Amino acid sequence: MADVAVAPADTADILRILDMIPHRYPLLMVDRVIDMVHDTSATGIKNVTINEPQFVGHFPGQPVMPGVMIIESMAQTAAVLVVHTLGDRAEGKFVYFMTIDRARFRRPVVPGDTMYVKVRKIRNRGNVWKFHADVLVGEHLAAEADFAAMIMDR
Repeated sequence: MADVAVAPADTADILRILDMIPHRYPLLMVDRVIDMVHDTSATGIKNVTINEPQFVGHFPGQPVMPGVMIIESMAQTAAVLVVHTLGDRAEGKFVYFMTIDRARFRRPVVPGDTMYVKVRKIRNRGNVWKFHADVLVGEHLAAEADFAAMIMDR
C-alpha cells in the first residue's frame, strides 16, 4: 500500500482573522480557526466570557448567548474559510450573509463555554457559497444551521 501525503490543515489566530474579515469588537464572534481544509471545512473557536456586552441584557442574572450571535459565529467562521480558499482573489471583497435555513438551538451556551463552530462547505456556484454548521460545547450539539453567503466587492 502506497503512502498518501495529506496536506496539513491550516489555522488562523486572532491576528490573521482580523486581516481576513472586517468584524471587530463587539461583533467579532470567532477567536481562532483550526482544522481549516482548503475549499472544504473549518472549525472556529469562540470563548464565551461574561465580559461580553450582550450579557448585560440577555438575560441579567441568567446569561445566555443570543442565538443570533451563535449564527454570526457560524458565518464568520465560513467567511474565514472562503477568504482562505480564494487567497489573493478575496482581496477587496466581503462575504455577505444571504440565507439561514434549518437553524436549531439544542442547548444554551453560557459564559465559560467554548464553542467549536464546525463549518462544512456544501457547494459554491460563482460567488454564492452554501454551508452547514454545527456548534459544539464539549461533546454536546448546541446549535446547527444551513446558510448561504455571497462574495462581493467592498
